[in-house]
Amino acid sequence: LQVFDEEGKDVTPHPLFHSDPNTVVPRQGKLLASSAYFGATGSVFLSSFSMHQPSGANASLEQKRSCLLTSCNFSDVQVRQEEIKEELTKADLDRRVDLYLTETETIWMLDMPSVVVSVESEDAGRVLERNRIYVDICTNRPGSDRFVEKMMQTINGAAKNKEVQCDKIIMEDKGMMVTSWDLYDSFHVSEIEPTSKAEGSRTTTGKSSKPHTTKEHNQTMSVSSDRGSTTSTMILESAVLARIHEEAECHSEAILTLENFQQDLFFMERILMENIFQPKLAAYRQFPVLTDPNVTSDTSGTVAAVKEAKQEKHDKEKKDKEEQKEAFIDPSILSGLNKTPEEIVPPRLERLWSYVCDLTNGHSVSSMVWSKVNPDLLAVGYGAFDFKEQKKGLACCWSLKNPMWPERIFQCEHGVTALDFSVASPNLLAVGMYNGSVAIYDVRSCNDAALLDSSESSNKHTGPVWQLRWVEQDRGVTGDGKKERLISISADGRITEWLIQKRLDCTDLMKIKRTESEKKKLPSEKERKSEALISQQAAGMCFDFHPKDTNFYLAGTEEGHIHQCSCSCNEPFLKTYRGHKGPVYKVAWNPFSTDMFLSCSADWSIILWHQDSQTPILTFSSATAFVHDVMWSPKSAFIFAAANESRVEIWDLSVSTLNPVISRFANPRVKFTSVLFAKNTDCLLVGDSKGEVSVFELQNLAAPNSNKVRFTRKRWWSSERP
Repeated sequence: LQVFDEEGKDVTPHPLFHSDPNTVVPRQGKLLASSAYFGATGSVFLSSFSMHQPSGANASLEQKRSCLLTSCNFSDVQVRQEEIKEELTKADLDRRVDLYLTETETIWMLDMPSVVVSVESEDAGRVLERNRIYVDICTNRPGSDRFVEKMMQTINGAAKNKEVQCDKIIMEDKGMMVTSWDLYDSFHVSEIEPTSKAEGSRTTTGKSSKPHTTKEHNQTMSVSSDRGSTTSTMILESAVLARIHEEAECHSEAILTLENFQQDLFFMERILMENIFQPKLAAYRQFPVLTDPNVTSDTSGTVAAVKEAKQEKHDKEKKDKEEQKEAFIDPSILSGLNKTPEEIVPPRLERLWSYVCDLTNGHSVSSMVWSKVNPDLLAVGYGAFDFKEQKKGLACCWSLKNPMWPERIFQCEHGVTALDFSVASPNLLAVGMYNGSVAIYDVRSCNDAALLDSSESSNKHTGPVWQLRWVEQDRGVTGDGKKERLISISADGRITEWLIQKRLDCTDLMKIKRTESEKKKLPSEKERKSEALISQQAAGMCFDFHPKDTNFYLAGTEEGHIHQCSCSCNEPFLKTYRGHKGPVYKVAWNPFSTDMFLSCSADWSIILWHQDSQTPILTFSSATAFVHDVMWSPKSAFIFAAANESRVEIWDLSVSTLNPVISRFANPRVKFTSVLFAKNTDCLLVGDSKGEVSVFELQNLAAPNSNKVRFTRKRWWSSERP
């Protein structure tokens, strides 16, 4: 027998008993020859049985036993039997054979359920109802509570290897100017002390020694007297020199404290800043950059200047290419232009300089505002938006004439959250803080103490003052001129007017009450009981007065609602605009189309509204990050800037309503917090979480004309108005 496995290999076990080759092996029976081995024990037994086969009656008994052994069924042993060829006869070939075909089990490789339902089926009515509801949702998608837009990340980004390098060790070389008299005095003073000690010890030794003769005694006395006189003379000279040195130091300190000298230093600092930042300031004011004509007179200077110019040009081109790769430029900007791709220059942001110093480093920029009369004076508030990271705040006044250090620095006990310059008194700067305090500073004074403070007011805010503004309002028909009021909004749910007298006191214009969201109920949904509100007042986040009628203003809340209010109306809200799902951080009226306004929120979106419609016109969402600030351009009704945590964006609605025309990313671990357009130039200021205010120039961004503005406004409202 031979045993084979599934692959056809011979796995027949070998016998454990090996017989003596000299012994005569009897012939095996046919029964054992046709059987298979079935294990080590069976093989030994069969081998011994075949070799020691008995005779006679015992032989017949043993044959029966062997037949019983071989007839056993071993299911775990595969046995290959020898094929026996049968010869087919003619009768076998003519015999009828019946074959039966049966169906096997069905294996489903792909199962696609049907999307069509028969009209006569039982589910036809339910399917038609769901289709009708879906059509209604798609039709009334803006403002519908049953439609929620969500984003999802499906593919994880590739793993990146990052390396960290420590700060560069800065080496400094310091030196000072000295004269030969200073060197002489320094060495002379160092030689006085050891000389005086040595002379004193010699004098003591001379007094203790006994003179041998009178002559020697007289000589010794004369020598000691001469040395004593020399030592005293040297001490007097050193004292005179020290006195002269002290008088010189006092005289130098007096010179430094002179008012004329400080004024000269101030002018010298201005001249140095103008020389250092002259190309940047010229680009900011859109003036041509001037070059020094004296450089061309010297040959070596000319070569150096040419090399430096080429290097700067190469670096600038390389930087421009990198910025173009980083910026998202809408392809519709390039359409409709009869220019080749080489001649087209896309719009971009060119960085000029940054307002930053050691004092502001590490503070987050919370707000920025220009002076009402001086377009070169910028006020910046530094604070923190997170409750856990609160620290002392700063309010700094920066000038274009010195971008490296602020002109005025006002230290605050709490973080600064809002500030604004007065119109009637341009020297007054109102500052709102995180603890609810309001202070007024005089920027003309070098003293950093506040003129007025709300710390003694019994009705002051109990939450952070998120925004404050000086607002001019008409006195009425009988009055002459305009009255200026200081308005603030706080997280305690109050909009307050501050009265400036001997001290700061306030009165509430409005208390923002919470409003329930208007949700559309489904046909199958039952009415539920209204839930009780935790607080009756909603936290105020921002406001903006109408540019033409300051009696009306908008107020954004933490609920995500925008309320239109009136200073002379008894009703709390005239209208309520619902569209945001998170706190509203900023609202801004369009300075040209005064019936339009923008709003930004923590729900990653920017919404364009019309004051007559409570439904959003356009919704802009280009990044999954909080949008902290938004501002209209002072030169175009279609251009606005937005600052979210990851990047700053420039939108041009006349070009595209889907993507911004310019996007600039923030540095790693830095978040943008606020934006501000320059008044008289095409520049944009961006504040971040590290205390840096960057100044960018808007290049190749053309503003549309007024005719196109009116046409586009009609096009926007053609689908809303009847």
